[in-house]
Amino acid sequence: MARGRAEGSRWVPRHTPRWRVTFGVVVEGWGEDGLRAVRGALHAQDGVALLAALRRGPVREVLQLAGDGVAEATARGLPGAVEMAALFLGALQERGFRGDEELADRLRAATGDAASPLPRPLTVDLEMLATLLEGDPAESGGRIDLSTGECWPAFTDELGLGLEAEEDDEPERWLYVPALGSRAGYRDMELFIDEVEDAALADRLRSAIGGRGAFRRFKDVLAGDERSRSRYHRFRDERQRGRARAWLAEEGYCPHSTIFVEPS
Repeated sequence: MARGRAEGSRWVPRHTPRWRVTFGVVVEGWGEDGLRAVRGALHAQDGVALLAALRRGPVREVLQLAGDGVAEATARGLPGAVEMAALFLGALQERGFRGDEELADRLRAATGDAASPLPRPLTVDLEMLATLLEGDPAESGGRIDLSTGECWPAFTDELGLGLEAEEDDEPERWLYVPALGSRAGYRDMELFIDEVEDAALADRLRSAIGGRGAFRRFKDVLAGDERSRSRYHRFRDERQRGRARAWLAEEGYCPHSTIFVEPS
């Protein structure tokens, strides 16, 4: 009997290969240099560098990280962007994490194949938004400044920055972000364990997440395996960004990247 897990309405094999084919070239898992190149290109708003960096590893592991950048590069008509967008669309359809369909819609719009208009664009940091969404409900949460896309944690009210007064004066400027807790993060650990190829490590991780202190014990086990620890961080970060994207879509917004510029 095939072993795997349910993800939405699809069945995903438990053991997925660590390599993928990108533009006809077999690529293995991401190295730190490759990830730095992707993040550096995103930070520099350099679409050409981003498209080149994405050929250094399996795109399935960086879809939510780089998807908006690929969409912008495609909309700008950069060489190779349409092909990369198609690769992303195929990987998103195969993977099916929460938020992947919303990102696929963004990519389809960039290629001129959108079935319906996108929600309102908002320049927002999905990682910061995910931090607000997945914090402790008793202490966390926050708001988004819709005029800038900045995310403000709830505790900033205690710093005397005047945000409460601004919110009272301009309530339409702010979007409240609830803290939903760690349940989704726990599910991330369960799903990651299903993809661990080392049976002994998978068993140790499965034992670690039982009972209180599951997150700490899980991290302690991974601390002894740098490669698996890095893979887990990429896996978790992708799922967190996807959940943030899906939540934002439910509120009527779509993450938007600054227009990429070609290097002079």
